[in-house]
Amino acid sequence: MAANYWESTQRRYWQFTREQLEDLRQKLEDEDQNLVQMYALPQLRHLSIYFNQQIARLGKRLGVRQQAMATAQLYIRRFYSKVEIRRTNPYLVIATAVYLACKMEECPHHIRLVVSEDFFSSDTSKLGECEFFLISEMSSQLIVHHPYRTLTALQGTFSLTQEESALAWSIVNDHYMTDLPLLVAPHSIAIMAILLACVLRPNTTGITSASSSTSGMASATHAALNSADQQKPSSGENQSKLPQTKVQKLVSWLAESNIDIEDIVDSTQEMISFYEVQEQYNEKLAREQINRFVKARGLDK
Repeated sequence: MAANYWESTQRRYWQFTREQLEDLRQKLEDEDQNLVQMYALPQLRHLSIYFNQQIARLGKRLGVRQQAMATAQLYIRRFYSKVEIRRTNPYLVIATAVYLACKMEECPHHIRLVVSEDFFSSDTSKLGECEFFLISEMSSQLIVHHPYRTLTALQGTFSLTQEESALAWSIVNDHYMTDLPLLVAPHSIAIMAILLACVLRPNTTGITSASSSTSGMASATHAALNSADQQKPSSGENQSKLPQTKVQKLVSWLAESNIDIEDIVDSTQEMISFYEVQEQYNEKLAREQINRFVKARGLDK
């Protein structure tokens, strides 16, 4: 087991560029274009939202911890970067990912309990087979590093209120419905979540957000990150003596760190874009599109 993210299989084998990830998915679709054309799927973000809802429902019934559910979401995203979704029963994959994630996060549930709570089958052998399938496709690289630890460690550093901490935690949870876990290091995600939380929920010691809309959020966060980028070459000695808002303190901290500000910028843009897309999500349509290919191909038997 890797003691830290930098030595982990997550960093070495499961971090991609956007181009690499797109190539992987395109190759999967090219393998059987007839199948792809026959069964339309929701756009990827809507698909991720639907999967997240199913994981949350199963997790609530089983009493699964949030970190285990986050691990399950990442397992699913990794798995479907290797396997075309239309060749699988997503409900079985979801249940199996939760079952496996619980074991890896040391909060295991008996396989019969998972099957009894699930919606795909009462056959434990199917879940057992799918577990080996997942493990094989992920090359037994199952240790996951999450942003939660960094987020908890930095709460005191930036004097986050309970409300800001809760919002940052929620943003971290939401990022699992995007490609960010496969693109950006966990500590960068935590910092992005703190920045967005401070912009979205300013108080008397913070900034005043220009607007509650995504465009206002984007303007405020981009201004802060541009400020950090401009501060990078200088020491900022005069600025450090002046009272600072939380966002200014975060910007100064970023300017003095070795963290890639481009990663923070990209992550922020991705989350803002996700929240815009989320408003158009239709659960009924997503469920119908998935159920259509599952039943037509006999994947639920």
